[in-house]
Parts: sequence; structure tokens; C-alpha cells
Amino acid sequence: MLTNDSPEPVRIGIVSISDRASSGVYEDKGLPALQAWLSSALHNAIEFEARLIPDERALIAQTLRDLVDNANCNLVLTTGGTGPALRDVTPEATLDVADKEMPGFGEQMRQISLRFVPTAILSRQVAVIRAKALVINLPGQPKAIAETLAGLKDADGKQLVDGIFAAVPYCIDLIGGPYLETRDEIVRAFRPKSAQRPARSNPVI
Repeated sequence: MLTNDSPEPVRIGIVSISDRASSGVYEDKGLPALQAWLSSALHNAIEFEARLIPDERALIAQTLRDLVDNANCNLVLTTGGTGPALRDVTPEATLDVADKEMPGFGEQMRQISLRFVPTAILSRQVAVIRAKALVINLPGQPKAIAETLAGLKDADGKQLVDGIFAAVPYCIDLIGGPYLETRDEIVRAFRPKSAQRPARSNPVI
């Protein structure tokens, strides 16, 4: 039951894009990783809309449109299909549905990943706005998903590099979505003081 001080509920689309996982060749790990990280990072009650689909440009674009236009998701995160291989078409499909491109998200993800592997420059993740939703392409591996969302911390827990999710709540504010409240121990959302509400201190569940 929601009370006046309860965080707003949010509907989030999570999409894993893989020919082999969608055909049952191996178990998909992207959707569980996304759901687990988001559930740990947000105070908000989340309703997930999950999709597992092959690397088909038209189908990816159709899925993103459906999640935003019909399922009313405020945030859509994809995983997979962002490399240079011939079947990697997630960025192209994402741009197909865009009202606005948000290049800073992809730039920051590559900067984070370059601290681990030089092949991060081969990643082509993009982020876009469609209507009142933010759509972001993420890497395909669960470890890389968590690193790009949360950023990097040193052994003492001090933030070394901000993850991209620090900017997601304010972006969603600006496009008319719900107020996302993060758990600071996972990721600290940044908002100007004029846009902030009192912080919560609930422990991670």
C-alpha cells in the first residue's frame, strides 16, 4: 500500500537481445542481472516488463516501441547486440525509435569499460529519449552491466568513477517520469538542489 511518503512506482522495460539465448541454446543471464541490480538500487516499487528476443533490427525496434508506447515504461534497458559483429544491430534499432539521442551515456559507459579492457572502444551503446521514456543500451555481460550502471569504487567505498545510473533519475524527471529514489550504497543519484526531495535511509532489502 502506497502512503504519501512512499516512493512513486515505476515501470521498467528490460530487454535481452541474443539469437542463441532467445532460441534456447544457452540460458539468458542478462534479464536476471538487470532485474537484480535495479531491485537493489531503487527504493521505488518496480513493475518489470521483460523481453528476450533475437538480434533482428525490426523486432528490436518494435519491442522498444511497444514497451514505451503500449506498456508505458519510463525506463527501458537493453543488453546485448552492441558490438561490431554483423548481427549486432541494437544501436541501429534503438536510434530507429528515437525522438532525441543522449550521447553522454554511451560515452561514459565506454570510459568505464576502458579501465578493464582495451576492446571497450568496440562497444557502440547508445541512449535515446522516446516520448517520456529513457532507453539505454547496456553491455552484454552481467559484470559489465553492474560496472557501467554503478560506476567504480576503491577498496574503501569511495567513488572513483560515476556510473551512468547516477544521471538517470534526473533525466527521467526532466522528461516527465516518476521520481526515482536510489539507495546511496548502490548508486547515488545526482540532482540539482532545487530538484531534490528528502533522502531515504532504508537498508538494502
